[in-house]
Amino acid sequence: MPWQRPDGRDRDRIRPHRFEFDISTAPASSVLAYSGETKVLCCATIAPGVPRFLEGSGQGWLTAEYRMLPGATPQRHRREFQKLSGRTQEIQRLIGRSLRAAIDLEALGEWTITIDADVLQADAGTRTTSIVGGWVALADAIDGLVAAGELESSPVKQAIAAVSVGAIEGETFLDLNYPEDVAASVDFNVVMTENLELIEVQGTAEEGCYTRSQLNEILDLAEIGIRDLLTAQQQAIADRRTERMRQQTK
Repeated sequence: MPWQRPDGRDRDRIRPHRFEFDISTAPASSVLAYSGETKVLCCATIAPGVPRFLEGSGQGWLTAEYRMLPGATPQRHRREFQKLSGRTQEIQRLIGRSLRAAIDLEALGEWTITIDADVLQADAGTRTTSIVGGWVALADAIDGLVAAGELESSPVKQAIAAVSVGAIEGETFLDLNYPEDVAASVDFNVVMTENLELIEVQGTAEEGCYTRSQLNEILDLAEIGIRDLLTAQQQAIADRRTERMRQQTK
């Protein structure tokens, strides 16, 4: 019997995505990113100075940290303190690599941007949601620097989005939730630019293998999802800019 999606979506449809701003007023930007039932708090902090290996170069830096909070899953997720799991290290490096592709670090100047992605609720796709929400937080934080006169123009050069695709019972599905992620025999995470250029493709066969034609189908589905996510990101930032202008004219 063909796989029936638990939420009734078509195989080429992403989950509902939305973004809430100003969850916290302490960082330069804070965005709560929703991907279905997955919720990730993405905060962007901007500080003067750069790591030692970039000092005096005139170039900025962007890094990321990722954590799964204890209450994010039905069974309590144990806090990670000084020793991070291999999974956590891999995910935060992926987030950092992906978002560095979004920004001109030379145009940024000697500032360091840190993106913190904290998973409040996990229903699969936490790394992809972190990238999608992380970009929104990054763009919003940079807008704040420009508005404050700290930067003449935005060094954000392109939007970045990420989505999961999996194969279940021989058929491919876009943006897996937890039951689908568990059932998938092939699982991919794909990161692309707004021009649909690939930044990273992470894929593995959990059991057996997959064909080249399946890989092509997976990437085609990923493009569909990325387009939808890019639209959601751009709308969120456009609404945010409109709100910022409205506040300034009060």
